[in-house]
Amino acid sequence: MIEKSFSNREEVIKKLAKMKWLRKNECLRDRVYMECVYDIMYSKPFWKMHDFIQHGTTTTLEHCISVSYMSYKISRAYGFDYVSTARGALLHDLFLYDWHTHCKETGNHFHGFTHPVVALHNAMKYYHLNETEKDIIKKHMWPLTVIPPKTPEGYVVMYADKYCSLMETCKNYKKMIPEIRL
Repeated sequence: MIEKSFSNREEVIKKLAKMKWLRKNECLRDRVYMECVYDIMYSKPFWKMHDFIQHGTTTTLEHCISVSYMSYKISRAYGFDYVSTARGALLHDLFLYDWHTHCKETGNHFHGFTHPVVALHNAMKYYHLNETEKDIIKKHMWPLTVIPPKTPEGYVVMYADKYCSLMETCKNYKKMIPEIRL
């Protein structure tokens, strides 16, 4: 049984809407998307991702929502299983540790290779997953995972993850580089 963090759906949306990075995000107004992922967003394990930084200043929670919504929109536009896409993408980085210090703490120098299996283990512990969702989580780091995704939904999440990661990383570098005026 998943321990609930909120008493109702409106509380989840209100909490997300208070987050500066998500205030204008259309995912909160997209009822179909929210129906796909609400039970995950309603749970404590999901909110633990807010405690960890993913890229620069972006939390793992923020990153997963961005990847999930982008993947959902692409999958829906192409007639893929957008429900599994949204759910798998939302959980793709549910590894629940600070990967920046993980190597020093555990000796595991291969976070990029190993975190999909950790995320899948955690996701299976807290949520009921179908085979597409499992494949999305386990293979989102391809080609580092060696075996590519089995489904088009897996490829959508894999590419959305790389795009969002690049944008999050570049956002931080852009702040560090002074503006050049010609």
